[in-house]
Amino acid sequence: MGKLHQVADGVWVRQSEWVWTNSIVVRVEGGLVLIDPGIDGSELSRLADDVDQLGLAVVAGFATHPHWDHLLWHPRFGEVPRYATPAAAHLATQARERAKAMAAESASGIPLDLVAHVTPLPADGGRVPGELIEHQAHAVGHAAVLLADRGVLLAGDMLSDVLIPLFDVRQDGQLGAYEAALDRLGEAAGHVDVVVPGHGTVAEGPEVAARLAADRAYVDALRRGEEPVDARLGPHADWLFGPHRSNVEQVGRGR
Repeated sequence: MGKLHQVADGVWVRQSEWVWTNSIVVRVEGGLVLIDPGIDGSELSRLADDVDQLGLAVVAGFATHPHWDHLLWHPRFGEVPRYATPAAAHLATQARERAKAMAAESASGIPLDLVAHVTPLPADGGRVPGELIEHQAHAVGHAAVLLADRGVLLAGDMLSDVLIPLFDVRQDGQLGAYEAALDRLGEAAGHVDVVVPGHGTVAEGPEVAARLAADRAYVDALRRGEEPVDARLGPHADWLFGPHRSNVEQVGRGR
């Protein structure tokens, strides 16, 4: 799809053809941090081309959560620390072989030997900028990244305009976890003008509140035991949801 494009000062996004996955580049002092780079080998290579044109070295990576499509890397990004929250890093390490198998099955040309090599983010945040908003919705140890000084929230697999709320099959009580996560993301969204989801288009201005409202309405309907009415359940829903099927489900456990 498109080239790397700037959404705020020192924040760039490049979208893959695969489920409209967003790779994020953030400028920090002395270099760049890559967040959720993806998705197949050719896309990763083109992302590396775009990063080279920025003229700064990659100094770290960060995975917002431990699903295979957020645990990728390319040799051209360098041998630098790759982080996730402690809970996400633990799960990613445990499930590395499964993540590699899913990557091989779902996309082509991915450097499989680099999949899921993440370590726990240190208490001081290492080179990862901003404030982490960790929660248990969608995946164990999921974290959004709030760059308040730049007016940007990097939401991971939340607040998408193409993916409905999806729940972690490993955890009970996902409706409650999702509600709590949306409360925290809603508070963070009050400090930003731009939200970058893991999949879908970048939200700006009034669309930020609309994304929050859509996710809340979806979860509220499930809480009431009703079938959600949501534009994201359109003709492309099966294609979009399919690649996530092994990790997540549509209806939370332990309502």
